Amino acid sequence: MTFSSPIFLFVFFPLVLLLYCIAPGIRTKNVLLMIASLLFYAWGEPFAVLLMLFVVLFTWLCALIAQKGGTARSIAVAAGVVGNLGVLAVYKYAAFFVQTCNDWTGLSLPVPKIALPIGISFFIFQSMSYLIDTVRGDAQVQKSYFRLLLYISFFPQLIAGPIVRYQTIADALEQRQMTVTQTAAGFRRMLLGLSKKLLLADMLGVIADAAHNAGDSLRMPLAWLGAVCYILQIYFDFSGYSDMAIGMGKIFGFTFDENFRYPYCAVSITDFWRRWHISLTTWFRQYLYIPLGGNRKGKWRTIRNKWIVFFCTGLWHGASWNFILWGLLNGFLMTVEQLLGITEKKGGRFRQICTHGITLLLVICAFVLFRAETLPDAAVFYKAMFVPAALTNGAISACTHYLTPLICVTLVIAVICATPLPHMLYQQLEKRKPALAEGIGYAGTALLLLLCMFNAASTSYHPFIYFRF
Repeated sequence: MTFSSPIFLFVFFPLVLLLYCIAPGIRTKNVLLMIASLLFYAWGEPFAVLLMLFVVLFTWLCALIAQKGGTARSIAVAAGVVGNLGVLAVYKYAAFFVQTCNDWTGLSLPVPKIALPIGISFFIFQSMSYLIDTVRGDAQVQKSYFRLLLYISFFPQLIAGPIVRYQTIADALEQRQMTVTQTAAGFRRMLLGLSKKLLLADMLGVIADAAHNAGDSLRMPLAWLGAVCYILQIYFDFSGYSDMAIGMGKIFGFTFDENFRYPYCAVSITDFWRRWHISLTTWFRQYLYIPLGGNRKGKWRTIRNKWIVFFCTGLWHGASWNFILWGLLNGFLMTVEQLLGITEKKGGRFRQICTHGITLLLVICAFVLFRAETLPDAAVFYKAMFVPAALTNGAISACTHYLTPLICVTLVIAVICATPLPHMLYQQLEKRKPALAEGIGYAGTALLLLLCMFNAASTSYHPFIYFRF
């Protein structure tokens, strides 16, 4: 069950919301949300619910023991971190490590076939952040196992984030309220995210998939079109999920931090990572980059720390050399920027336009590694993008075949919506003609709602891309 599926939109979420509204008291509401979250996860991952219950119990006990101080504190923290990472390593990386060992050594070790629980990277990272923050004194230890379980399993952000730090919602677990204004804002944010997914990401994904599935027949026009469509697809897919999670959290009285800030407007790779998947970047900065020394111990230590962080970032996304190289490529590009002294604050308007164009080109090329199934597939795609071949009528028609009027309109809308321009224009209209802006807002909301309902009910299921992480 996913946020864009009819069963979620028309049955699960309305039913949970109805029961939540009539449930008396915060304790009953918390129990309801906890049960709903476990049912939501069990819908697609029945066995993984037990794993998550164990992870939460283990982390809860480690945090309680760590409060005793002394040797118990050190042992509990070490056990908690190693235990959480161990669960992630077994379920996500064991097969990859064994297969890599076989490939490099010529051995024939049996490769374990372990089903990957959906969203395991997200709930493991939340579990670890809770434990570390309580030990650091950044958050209070949660005495109730069930409240901690709700924090980690809360269905809006369970499957694909954003990764929420415990102290962000600790107070809301104890006391919160629903207001008409907050609920309306939550529904609008949820509808915006659903629109991004159904009306933009899924449409553009058709072209991205066609390009990546073309194999050796792929030529330059379709390769570049597919690469551009993919960066738009993954942005609207993932930011759409984050919008829906933030909106649903708001409806139930929780506030989550933003996860995206127009990343394709970045003027450097460093700037891009301040805008893209912010909750993951923040997690690695707080729990890996800064403990390693951050940028406090000289240029070369800073570079080393960045490479470690982006190696882990790539590995976090998946047990594949594609993801590892994608992460290392980002680390390399950030290293080049640091050595050349390139920052988003330097230079005039013309220089910023140039650096923005270069950054966007690098992001497009890097995401080819992210999307390709294997390294040979990525090599074939890069060859089509950069090695000149005869521009035959067939190569051109293979590209124009997908550029239907609907796709062209979708592309234009996607490019515009990937910038802050629509939001800025609406803000200006609100200042000058608030009544007109309000009317346009209501009409736009109604139109998006109708389009999303029609799309959700009539098209095939497309899972969110980040579900596999």
